[in-house]
Amino acid sequence: MPTISIQCPDSVLISLKETPEKFAKEATKVLAVKLYEMGKLSSGRAAEFAGMSRVSFLQSLGEYGAPIFDLTKEELERDLQNA
Repeated sequence: MPTISIQCPDSVLISLKETPEKFAKEATKVLAVKLYEMGKLSSGRAAEFAGMSRVSFLQSLGEYGAPIFDLTKEELERDLQNA
């Protein structure tokens, strides 16, 4: 699996009171949620990217203000096929 690096100033980690490892995990989850919300990833693929089960991923969407069921009929059908 490819690794992608981002720069994060120490001051940001200090402000967030996060370790680099915890921040990376949270940032990955936030990105997965946003890609799902934008319709770029199915819930299954976004959950895989976030390193969690699909059910856990869907349950966590509310924490980020992302709708669980904001899909058109076609999107829902595609999502179910990709699951």
